[in-house]
Amino acid sequence: MISWQPLLVVFLVGCAGARGRASDGVIGSSGYRGPERRSDDSAAVVFPGDHWEPVSSPEAVGYSTPKLEMVRAFLQDIDTTAAMTIVHGRVLLLYGDAGRVSVVAGGRKSILGMLLGAHVARGEVVETSSLAQLGIDDVGGLTPEEKQATVGDLLASRSGVYHPAANTGDDLKHAPERNSKAPGSWFLYSNWDFNALGTIFEQQIHENIYDALASELAQPIGMEDFRRSEQHEERNDAVSIHPAYHMYLSTRDMARLGYLMLRRGSWNGRELIPGRWVSEMVTPTSGADDVHGYMKGMGFGKLWWLFDDPRSRAGGALQGAYTATGEHGQYITVIPKLDMVVAYKVIRIDKEGVNVSSYRRVLDLIAASRLSAD
Repeated sequence: MISWQPLLVVFLVGCAGARGRASDGVIGSSGYRGPERRSDDSAAVVFPGDHWEPVSSPEAVGYSTPKLEMVRAFLQDIDTTAAMTIVHGRVLLLYGDAGRVSVVAGGRKSILGMLLGAHVARGEVVETSSLAQLGIDDVGGLTPEEKQATVGDLLASRSGVYHPAANTGDDLKHAPERNSKAPGSWFLYSNWDFNALGTIFEQQIHENIYDALASELAQPIGMEDFRRSEQHEERNDAVSIHPAYHMYLSTRDMARLGYLMLRRGSWNGRELIPGRWVSEMVTPTSGADDVHGYMKGMGFGKLWWLFDDPRSRAGGALQGAYTATGEHGQYITVIPKLDMVVAYKVIRIDKEGVNVSSYRRVLDLIAASRLSAD
């Protein structure tokens, strides 16, 4: 169990946590410092400037301070490294060091989805293009049937290609036999699909994926802790020629990505991701019953997980919510119904990890902290 430090004082000093280091290509401010503060924090859409600002008080935005302390106590009890809850563009709750950078694991896939949007809109990446048309192959060769899988199949994790991946952390151990499922017909959470998408991105865009991350997302949204030099891929060319494009981000910068999604791809009046693409990413391609138990109560869109449990479908707080997830407890969750983003991180060297059911409990406690939930 981690030691607990009272964190309400964070709101007295701002919610930035540790400031970004000044060297090594730190991405700086977006240049926008937000509108003048109002007594009603929900009155206008705001964006963070150099740092996230706190709400004036939880009660000012409809939340209970005592109930948020219950959330904080639960975060202490589980293996949380850092967590941020953003409501109406300001910090409602901060736990831990939100400036600490570590791998987002599987969250990289959802971020790649965000990067793809503008390039799909420009026709540089075409969802109907097949692996054969794109010249995509792998160690030992893909079969003619596997090469009929399309970019769209990869986005939905339905390629039907069950070739080993360069990295673990997926569900390939439960893969059907190769060539037993037609492309598009069967969901399998496979790193091969996601890694091949990274290869396709660089091939079609003619740009390194991390350079694109820096120029197309990190810089425009003013990430505080992003460093290009800290981003690196994992290769295992003897197994697969498609590397895993791991991404290393802080919790507060993960929250900026979630807030960009909440604002349908626009940041302070500038469209970074087409709104239509945001909608497509969070439109179901597989329901909870179709993911074969890999993520209980969750469906899948295009590289984003969707809350698809009965309570959410029936109109609960998470109706229409979606999330990026990463191994051991990395989450970027967008809850449009509450105008909320939750960013959550577990750094494995310190902690054991937080599973989906424990994280869902965090979200339920946050939703229950609304004054209207009394």
